[in-house]
Amino acid sequence: MDRASVDTRLRIVLGHLGHPAARAVVAHPTSGGVAPASFPQQFQYTLDNNVLSLEQRQFYEENGYLVIKNLVSDADIQRFRDEFERICKREVKPMGIVVMRDVALAKSEFIPNEKAVTKVQDFQEDEELFRYCTLPEILKYVECFTGPNILAMHTMLINKPPDTGKKTSRHPLHQDLHYFPFRPINNIVCAWTAMEHIDRNNGCLVVLPGTHKGPLKEHDYPKWEGGVNKMYHGIRDYDKNNARVHLVMEKGDTVLFHPLLIHGSGQNRTQGFRKAISCHYASGTCYYIDVKGTSQENIANEVVNLAHRRYGLQDSNVNIKDIWHLRARLVRGEWKTR
Repeated sequence: MDRASVDTRLRIVLGHLGHPAARAVVAHPTSGGVAPASFPQQFQYTLDNNVLSLEQRQFYEENGYLVIKNLVSDADIQRFRDEFERICKREVKPMGIVVMRDVALAKSEFIPNEKAVTKVQDFQEDEELFRYCTLPEILKYVECFTGPNILAMHTMLINKPPDTGKKTSRHPLHQDLHYFPFRPINNIVCAWTAMEHIDRNNGCLVVLPGTHKGPLKEHDYPKWEGGVNKMYHGIRDYDKNNARVHLVMEKGDTVLFHPLLIHGSGQNRTQGFRKAISCHYASGTCYYIDVKGTSQENIANEVVNLAHRRYGLQDSNVNIKDIWHLRARLVRGEWKTR
């Protein structure tokens, strides 16, 4: 198979990662929650600009996340909802998009509507959903972490379903960097926007503040009795005494967080579907690393094997770098490393 054929077939997939998120019992710089420590001597995780206040920078430096309230408009969120519904009903089928179902629903009768879909990801070729990644109000903050050259690396619209009783709507505690074979670490950031009110009842994000300062930990599938969704790896070992913050968010609130921040989400105990949309961004000068022999090798092999099986690429030399390179899309500035 020639390279052009491989590229074409890969563009029609390349997905399956995951994580949800949200906000806390008012845990942001102006409302308490997690008290920031002393003012840092030198900023390591944010770049110099006139967007973030000193208080916001300090909070992110110490905690690894930052909530910006009411950032995305109701009108935009409704447009994203409408496009999600069209995808679920198969009225549109954007190239490359991956439609996922909860493990508890996977063997049930398929109904082509949003109740059967828990997530769509890799929507970089869907112009309507990809608008989220290009919103100036979001990029204004993203640039504080990536600099002026910005790539959209991983995109998701999460539709957390009501839990069936098997607790499969949970997402284990994890670090997003586990999935990413690109660096530098501090020039990667996730923007995650609530599409409705989100709290502990419908499965908000829980974060472990300050854990972005630690190393990337080993991940694998947790041994949950009800099953675990595909690619939902969790940390094998973490400090259970670490403080936790449950992020309570209103529609349009956006949380920005570091790829090493340990986070996850609980069950959706309501009868509704909890929606959020997100994008992981990286600097346009980012570079890829070889994850062979590292703790990331297991997820890299899983992603590559999935692509090979699903798209008949067994005899190709497509690797994890190729997959991530193809799902990336330039948002602003220049893509300096190809």
